Amino acid sequence: MYHYLHDISMVFAGEAGQGLQTVTETLLRILEKSGYNLFSCTEYMSRIRGGCNTTEIRITDNNCTAYLKRIDMLFALSPLSVEHLQSRITNGTLIFAEKSEFTGRWKAEYIDTPFKKFAIETGSPVFANTVAAGTVLGIIGIPIERLTDYLREQFAAKGADIASKNCTAAELGYNFGREKTADKSILLPSQGTNEPAERLLMDGNAALGISAIAAGCNFISSYPMSPGTSLLTFLAAKSKTFGVIVDQAEDEIAAINAGIGASYAGARAVVSTSGGGFALMQEGVSLAGMLETPIVIHIGQRPGPATGLPTRTEQGDLNLALYAGHGDFARAILAPGTLEELIESMQQAFRLAHRFQIPVIVLTDQYLLDAITTIERKSIKRLPFKSSIIKTKADYQRFAFTVNGLSPRGVPGYGEGRVRVDSDEHDENGLITESFAIRRQMVEKRLKRKSALSESALMPSIIGSINEAATVVIAWGSNRGVLEEALDIIGSKKLAGLHFAQLFPLNPKLKPLLEKRKIVVMENNATGQFADLLSLQTGLSIAKRIVKATGEPFSVEEVVHALKTKINHDHE
Repeated sequence: MYHYLHDISMVFAGEAGQGLQTVTETLLRILEKSGYNLFSCTEYMSRIRGGCNTTEIRITDNNCTAYLKRIDMLFALSPLSVEHLQSRITNGTLIFAEKSEFTGRWKAEYIDTPFKKFAIETGSPVFANTVAAGTVLGIIGIPIERLTDYLREQFAAKGADIASKNCTAAELGYNFGREKTADKSILLPSQGTNEPAERLLMDGNAALGISAIAAGCNFISSYPMSPGTSLLTFLAAKSKTFGVIVDQAEDEIAAINAGIGASYAGARAVVSTSGGGFALMQEGVSLAGMLETPIVIHIGQRPGPATGLPTRTEQGDLNLALYAGHGDFARAILAPGTLEELIESMQQAFRLAHRFQIPVIVLTDQYLLDAITTIERKSIKRLPFKSSIIKTKADYQRFAFTVNGLSPRGVPGYGEGRVRVDSDEHDENGLITESFAIRRQMVEKRLKRKSALSESALMPSIIGSINEAATVVIAWGSNRGVLEEALDIIGSKKLAGLHFAQLFPLNPKLKPLLEKRKIVVMENNATGQFADLLSLQTGLSIAKRIVKATGEPFSVEEVVHALKTKINHDHE
């Protein structure tokens, strides 16, 4: 007898090309319309065909946004699936597979599920993913009409025959699922309290793109590199609607230089890449610092060095973002951790870039960008922004000395003034100089904004009751959801969490939150890059580092285990 009252973890596994994305997208849409809290994440190999890709769908009472190692139901469309996921399978896992496909690998406890057989009966093996979707809904007891209505709508453009065959395949799978699990009680978690119309099903790529549009972005220049390409493709698809100029550059060097050039001309420009691409952009980052020209750079992180694991996830590019570019100049680094923070992050990045005339880097990763979850419509915020560009007068000086180091920013053609910029050291008019006195003043001018930038830095979000906590667990970026869930499961008042959505600079008000407490930092890299930065900026020691650099996200179970081990160790 199986009872899943609070949380169901379903995993779909198969080769690239078997339609995993189709079946999971179908199920997510139907479950979302049925009012359930959902979270889904994907891992896939860097190949077009073959291998073993997986997608997890969690249906939960609460709005959880973390990867769960446990598998309650595994739908194995490939013989390699079970071997690939062996460490996640338990005695309680229901494994649905087609016996004819598992020659020499079949085990008695598997449930023989005729995905391909039913598809061929319907007319073609391509309907196997529709059979799988029907099987799932039959098992969990959602009415078949919700699926068939969806299929008719989705395949209407392909003709009545294709739509009808998909419905037939779905019904075959559905009836099988109902029959096979009639002796098992599969109970769905309770539905959310909100009406489906008040919520949206969204992935991180869409959230980031929405954020860029809300920020007034009207220019993107990028060379495709996963997972950073998603912002380029999103804005390209919306370019006509929102007036975005899209430049697919010949390489990353050209991309950042085009972005800086567009910004010089008055555009609100963004560049999107991954770590390897950003490595090529470093001279451009330094150029933006010298020109005092705003530019927003999105880095979708993946494991390195070099090509590394091009389709997996990691948080290994913080040091690259922190120290990229030669010379001393100000910058800011943001690292959103939820869809809500993603929707705010690009808006915040543009605000900082244009207010302080600096490069601002937004760090995401493959896990966060590809993750799908339900969010409330009201949580989508549009931050107000106003242009920082002035109408120039005839005596305009682009780099005029000011009290706060920020010169009024003009652009060519708007006013009477001439807007000179130069990558060499320059005077207030933008003319090249080798005066030591001017050089000293210009260096001081560019660094003056650091103080105001730090004071306006976002404070971390507090998870739990920090006043009672002896130990504070710190996470950044995509690890917010897993930390929240792990702390909730442990339920110890001795533990609290801080999540950083801005990594640099840090707000001076941060240090009192951490003093006289043990600090634990968890992050998806091998050395603890943010732990190093935090210790450097605050002077505080880090009691423990929880690091992972396998290409996988942290699971809820391993974070719970690591934190419980820390608590037990402190008690010894």
